[in-house]
Amino acid sequence: MKPAPRYHFISGLPRSGSTLLSALLRQNPRFHASMSSPVGALVSANIKLMSSGSEVGLMVDAQQRRKILAGIFDSYHGDRAQDVVFDTNRMWCAKMPFVADMFPQAKVIACVRDVPWIMDSIERLLQKNPFENTKLFSSESERMTVYSRMAALARHDRLIGFPWAALKEAYYGPHASNLLLVDYELLARAPAQVLRLVYQFVEEPWFDGHDFENVEFDAPEFDEALGITGMHRIRPKVALEERATVLPPDIFEQYQDMAFWRNDTRGQARVIKPNTNSVKD
Repeated sequence: MKPAPRYHFISGLPRSGSTLLSALLRQNPRFHASMSSPVGALVSANIKLMSSGSEVGLMVDAQQRRKILAGIFDSYHGDRAQDVVFDTNRMWCAKMPFVADMFPQAKVIACVRDVPWIMDSIERLLQKNPFENTKLFSSESERMTVYSRMAALARHDRLIGFPWAALKEAYYGPHASNLLLVDYELLARAPAQVLRLVYQFVEEPWFDGHDFENVEFDAPEFDEALGITGMHRIRPKVALEERATVLPPDIFEQYQDMAFWRNDTRGQARVIKPNTNSVKD
């Protein structure tokens, strides 16, 4: 019987390289990595169902809950041939205690990027899909202008606001030593060096077969269902695209100081920064 895979988690901010990182990791035949999986949502839904205040909660004790939640991982990932599974979901940063308890050896890799450039990336995709009302917005008033669009995305329960708050919680939380922040620009500029540090963090031997000139990933069906084509498409060659922002200057300036991980050392998370030669606090 094949042993259960070793689990690690990819989380962090949207449009910040999680799809690129997954595409690179999956070049290693020992690793499974992909875009966001449903495991996080299934875990949250079952915790809610089994918690106090529900009829089911009265029938399921703590040990049974743990087995049921472990069964979600086993049902979704247990049949994979790979030894190591990287499950991707932006909510994992908000569930660091769960991850630490369920998988004590697991690491969480959070992909990060300056918030204005995240907004710029999303706005560019929206402008490329002018005949589609994406599901990112819940009303016509939200999607009407770039100001209403970015304000909606920045709310605490939306595409940018929620993962940013979850990242901050994880960064300063008691399990931060299991967290590694990977900056999108560094990953795009120096993929080999950054990926080596990721391997070091998850304590896996380096794989020499990575090809940074031929990276493959796309999820057109998922993106079309979301109403925003190209959300998970990556270019074959890893490189940073230099460009001017499409955002109005006041929006860019409003969100430009949100990269708390750059200079604040009060958290215990590890951060890959320029000239980093090893993963350290």
